[in-house]
Parts: sequence; C-alpha cells; structure tokens
Amino acid sequence: MEILRLPVTELLARAKTGVRLFPSVSAMLDSMAGSMADELRADQAAGQPTRWILPVGPVKQYERLVAVCNRERLSWSNTDIFQMDEFLDWQGRPLPLDHPLSFEGFMRRQVFEKLDSELRPHPERIHFPNPFRPDEMAARMASAGGVDTCYGGIGYHGHVAFNDPPISRWFRISIDEMRASTTRVVALGEDSIVIQSVNCAGGSSELIPPMAVTIGMREILSARRLRLYLAGGERHRAIFRITLLGEPSAFYPSTLLQGHPDCIVHTDEATAQPIVPSLF
Repeated sequence: MEILRLPVTELLARAKTGVRLFPSVSAMLDSMAGSMADELRADQAAGQPTRWILPVGPVKQYERLVAVCNRERLSWSNTDIFQMDEFLDWQGRPLPLDHPLSFEGFMRRQVFEKLDSELRPHPERIHFPNPFRPDEMAARMASAGGVDTCYGGIGYHGHVAFNDPPISRWFRISIDEMRASTTRVVALGEDSIVIQSVNCAGGSSELIPPMAVTIGMREILSARRLRLYLAGGERHRAIFRITLLGEPSAFYPSTLLQGHPDCIVHTDEATAQPIVPSLF
C-alpha cells in the first residue's frame, strides 16, 4: 500500500485531516491536557458551558489536566461530559464500578474525585452510555446544545470509541450505515479483545469483557471539533496513515473523520514514520 511507504513530509502534505506531530507520546498527552485546560479557560472567560465527549483511552492526560485545574481553580461545574463507551459483561450488563476495567469507575475515581470538591462537574451533567436506554445520549447532547469537542483515541484498526469495523462473513455494513451509526450495544471484535488484553490484562483475553456500549459515529461526527490521539506507538503506525489518506471505508471507521470541517489527528514523530516490513 503506497501510503504506508510515503515520507512523512509527503504524508502530511497530502493529509485529508488536520494533523500534529510531537517529539514523544508524553509531549502529545501534555498537549492534550493543555488543550482541554485552554478550552475550560476560554469558556469560563466567555461565560459559556463546556461540552465534551471524553474517552477512557488515552488516559494519562487526565492526571496532568486535574493538576492544572486544581492549581488554577478551573471549574468543571459548567461542563457537560458525554462518555464515549463502556465495557459490558457477556450478558450485556455494565461492570460494577469497582471492577478494574470499568470506564465509569475509572473516570469517577481518577478524574472527577481527584478534582477539588468545589471544581467537580455536577453529577446530573455527567452522562455515560446506558445499554438499556441507548437513545438517551443523543437526546442529552441535543438538550445541551450539541458537543463542542470530541476528545478520543483511535484504535489500531481504526475504531473510534467502540465503533469497531464490522468484520463478519454473514453481513456487511455500508459506509453510510457506519457514518449514521448511533449509540448501541456491540460485541467486541476478536482483534479488539486481543489488543485490550495486551493493554490491560497482561495478554489474558479471558479477563477482557466481550461486549460494550458505545456512542456511534453520528454522535462523534456531530461534534464541532474532533481531537483524536494515537498514543499506542508501533501498532498505530499503519492506522495513522490510513486515517489521513485511506479511502473512506466502514472497514476503517477512522477514515470517516476526513470529511469533518475541524478535525486534528495527533501522534508522535516515531509513529508517523514510513513502514518497512522487517523481521528485526
């Protein structure tokens, strides 16, 4: 595939989305935290609400962001938070909040409760996708006046949230169907389970919940700004290039970002390098 071999300068010149490169993943996540803090500052100065879609993955930016907010007294009290997704057990039920892989549990313990009490978002303005009431997320986004910025990651095969590519011998999902997808319960693809096991469970796929609830590409693409981050290193080198220059396809959902009017894809310089297959 030609785009995998392009020099970085040519890749960036031909990119179909905005793109930013950083010297390291750590610098990139510092920038992510800084961008979120800047947005809070600007909205508070203007007396406007902040409306975010937020991920669990990447996550290391949150510690940096919380420290800035506590130091500078940046309040989240006028912030609407729409969480991207959540693991479900084999019966499609949410994990207990104390489960180590609960996204909601992580956000509550490691983000909201780490903010000083007077800076925390109001509980009624924190929204997690509900597998039993999937249409609530789109309705709540509309009630809030839409989403200002969707922050998130991109998976190695192009999934944004848990919008995995539909890999099945029995059915096909068209590009228009993927683009119009909304909040729903999904069975995770086998490759998603493998990658999650490497990231979160020492390679044990048995420890990864097999289902999830996710917002759809329609909710993601409706945000006024998209800020996506590839923080996984080597395994993200191909999808970074496919996201920027691949033909839009349901097989690589991140290629659907290309038509958005304000999308920036971020990664580090090492991940952006051309790909040369090698055994060493």
